[in-house]
Amino acid sequence: MALANAQMYLFLVMFSFMFVHSMANFNYGPWGSPGNWNKTNFPNGNNHPNATQTSNKFNVGGTENWRYGFDYMDWARKNGPFFVNDTLVFKYDPPNPNGGFPHSVYLLPNYSSFIKCDFKRAKRIADPNQGAGEGFEFVLKKTQHYFFACGEHEGIHCNNGTMKFVVMPIKRWPY
Repeated sequence: MALANAQMYLFLVMFSFMFVHSMANFNYGPWGSPGNWNKTNFPNGNNHPNATQTSNKFNVGGTENWRYGFDYMDWARKNGPFFVNDTLVFKYDPPNPNGGFPHSVYLLPNYSSFIKCDFKRAKRIADPNQGAGEGFEFVLKKTQHYFFACGEHEGIHCNNGTMKFVVMPIKRWPY
């Protein structure tokens, strides 16, 4: 009896989950009347910045660029979702002989390295000079987690929690 009840409960949970997700993009018209499938619009009518069928370029940090003291996790959260073949552009000042801190871009291998800012197995994808001018471009080629961080000065910019972020691009489905 308990097994039958558990199976029925599991069926109801799975059915509810599938129903809710299938209706998530349905656009109800005024006063709840059926509308059409809403592919890109938010409820307030604004389009998401990445709601296109083509790949997009994102300047990491927006107008702030790649610099110390900016919250890149928050930036990624506000600019996502990211899609396969989107491009991230890292712009930052080249090293200054009169002082200042140079920046770089590292791709960390996993979540543990990301949390600990452990650069032992990380891959440097942009050195301190590559962010000048038009910046360094990185294409998100797969559906996987990409862990980015600044690795200069033994990772101090990463360790304070700001010059690092993670994205996981998703596949762009045809509409």
